[in-house]
Amino acid sequence: MNETLSAASSAAADGSAALQLRSDARGVLQLLLPDGRHEAVTPVRAFALSAPDAGISLVGPDGRERHWIADLQAVAPEARALITQALATRDFAPILLQLRSVSTFGVPSTWDVRTDRGDTRFVLKAEEDIRRLEGGALLITGAHGLQLRVPSRQALDRQSRRLLERFL
Repeated sequence: MNETLSAASSAAADGSAALQLRSDARGVLQLLLPDGRHEAVTPVRAFALSAPDAGISLVGPDGRERHWIADLQAVAPEARALITQALATRDFAPILLQLRSVSTFGVPSTWDVRTDRGDTRFVLKAEEDIRRLEGGALLITGAHGLQLRVPSRQALDRQSRRLLERFL
């Protein structure tokens, strides 16, 4: 038996029809279309780092937008949970919790860090790979494309802040 979870949100403020979503047994998010069919959709954040809950597009298999969600918090809790679950499998940007050591204060350098997803090491190729974001946040990109987020430098321990400052 193919069991599904269903959720519907209230009508959007712009007058569009109610958003109706379900997740099939494989975990694929599906949108109920006006003709009664369900189509697989993938949620994509428009502003993944600066405003993760604002501007989410539900994109069909052909890459075209099927539905726009201006504010995820305005979506019914059941539908929001389905969207959040689908986004979690797509988004992977661990949060840097502690910078334990760096191999050298020049680049390239190997960083040994603790993240919310576990311990790891990566190579920082250039100082430009540390991007400053709104509100004092940082996005650090390793040599192999791994991106680590630092929501607030002030939340880091003193040693981590000191090591990080050498690269900023």
